[in-house]
Amino acid sequence: MNSEIMEAITQIAKDKMIEKEHLREMLEGIFTSMIQKRYGEVDNFDVIVNIDKGDIEIYQEKTVVEQVEDPVCQITLEAALKIDPEAEIGEEVVEIINPISFGRRLIINAKQTLNQKIRDFEREKMLVEYKDRIGEIIIGDIHQIQKRGIYINVDKTEVFLPKEEQVPTERLRRGDTLRTLIKEVRNQGRGPEIIVSRADPQFLIRLFELEVPEIYDGIVEIKKVVREAGERSKIAVESIDRRIDPVGACVGMKGVRIQAIVKELNNEKIDIVNFSNEAELFISRSMTPAKPLKVLINHEERIAVAIINDEQMSLAIGKGGINLRLASEISGYQIEPVKESEYYSESGEQVYTAVEDLTELNESIREKLLDADVLDVKEIDDLGYDGLIEIQGIGGKTAEKILEIIKPHLKKKSSDAE
Repeated sequence: MNSEIMEAITQIAKDKMIEKEHLREMLEGIFTSMIQKRYGEVDNFDVIVNIDKGDIEIYQEKTVVEQVEDPVCQITLEAALKIDPEAEIGEEVVEIINPISFGRRLIINAKQTLNQKIRDFEREKMLVEYKDRIGEIIIGDIHQIQKRGIYINVDKTEVFLPKEEQVPTERLRRGDTLRTLIKEVRNQGRGPEIIVSRADPQFLIRLFELEVPEIYDGIVEIKKVVREAGERSKIAVESIDRRIDPVGACVGMKGVRIQAIVKELNNEKIDIVNFSNEAELFISRSMTPAKPLKVLINHEERIAVAIINDEQMSLAIGKGGINLRLASEISGYQIEPVKESEYYSESGEQVYTAVEDLTELNESIREKLLDADVLDVKEIDDLGYDGLIEIQGIGGKTAEKILEIIKPHLKKKSSDAE
């Protein structure tokens, strides 16, 4: 009986990858519970489980008495002598109990209890494992779609993708293979539930880490991500190596890296911008694909007014205001867009060509000017030759070239103003 029970139990434990020590504790607890149900107490019982030998031994300690009043704790001398020929009144003897004596009903209950304990152990093991994996991307197959969410099989584990964590524009079907982010593990009454997400901004960060080696290696750092899943995301990046263009690294050769991420997200629009500690510059960049002509900032109230070319106003706001919302969120400023025609007709102020629009200058020179907070041709003109050569990376010949290039822009705007 013992060997059969232990063989079956050991096989179950092996299949479930339960360690011997955990199995031994489970079995000892189950048989202790059986003793409690049969005898009403457990103080004078010992349960010893030897997994390696496949034995379950139950010992009951009794006191030898002339007349038995409590058969659970006492034994007659006549019965005790059968166990120990040298037993005497007042001494203790140990009786070995065969587990089969508990009866079939208790044995069946014990098996059911063991199965439940194994399930509980598996849940607890899963809880610990997946709590340590929060923030990791996993791949699984959809096996059940319900109104409240989708159940996905990952290896032998079931995870749950709630409706609110799905990308609204995606149409998923049973059998689809899906990448998701482990977001949290909820230990509910019916057991732990692993919650995964495709809508969380962290999912976008992990995708960039997978596709962009410079991010994975820490050369390019993701400073901030904002997202309206399925519609648009903005990601601010910065390079710790001046030789590496962070935006270029994320886009990849011919856009191959960003295209892979966009495809994974069902063609969600992704704006990648260079991070800057200079609020005016960062706000301007955060409004991409629109390019503000000027940004006015109230730092105390964290409000910014962005002067936008009339033709780019719809780009600045975006469908349903999404571009403006995300730009405000990533920059940390409430941005109010104002049309160029409205602003300058009211202020009488002249507008100058933005540095970002000076296509006659190569991108690296434009970046150097922007990093020095030089935003338009008027500010370049104000700096002059002496001011330009003080900017890191701009020498005398480059300064002369820049001043020559901006002359037509200064004349053009002057004539426009007239």
